[in-house]
Amino acid sequence: MSRFLGGARQVGFVVHDIEAAMAHWHRVLGVGPWFYKEDVGTTEFSYYGKLSAIPRLSIALANSGDLQIELIQQRNDAPSLYLDSLRRSGEGAQHIAWWTEDRFDILARQLLDAGYVEGHAGRMGQRGRFAYYLHPDLPSGMVELSETSGGKGEYFQKIAAASRDWDGREPVRVMSAAPAAGAS
Repeated sequence: MSRFLGGARQVGFVVHDIEAAMAHWHRVLGVGPWFYKEDVGTTEFSYYGKLSAIPRLSIALANSGDLQIELIQQRNDAPSLYLDSLRRSGEGAQHIAWWTEDRFDILARQLLDAGYVEGHAGRMGQRGRFAYYLHPDLPSGMVELSETSGGKGEYFQKIAAASRDWDGREPVRVMSAAPAAGAS
C-alpha cells in the first residue's frame, strides 16, 4: 500500500501478440476471463508533454484476485512508452497502476513534484484520463495513474466480478471500442 497513492490496482504487460498472450494466461495460468478490445479508441495522446500521433492499441484486461492484469499490443509506430519498453526490454511487465476517481490532478502534481516525468498520457473516448510517469532514480519503475471516472470504474468492477466466479468458459470476451467523442 502506498501512503500517497493507495493500493496498486494493475500490472500492465507489453506484448507482440496479444491473442497468444491471452491464450497463455488463461490456459497455463488459469487467469480470466479476458475483456478484449482490438482497438481501444484513444482520442487524445501526448508523448513527453507534446501532442503526438495516437497509438493504435489493443488491450485485454482480466483480474487475478484484486489485481488487474493488462495486456497491451501497439499496432502502429506512433511514439509511446509501450514501444519504448518493447525496444528496450522486449515483452514483459511494463508498469504498475494506481487508480483514482477524483484525485487525478492532485496525484499527478504529487508525482511531478517528486521528480517524476510524464512519459505519455491520454484519454480513451469519454472514459477517464491516464498518464505514465518515469523517475530517473528508478528507471525500471514505470507508474501509471488512471482516472476511473466516466464509466471506467464500473467497467473495471465488471471485469473483477467476472473473474471471481469464472469457470474457464468463454475465456476471451470481445468488447467494442468506445465511440469517439462526438460520435453517436
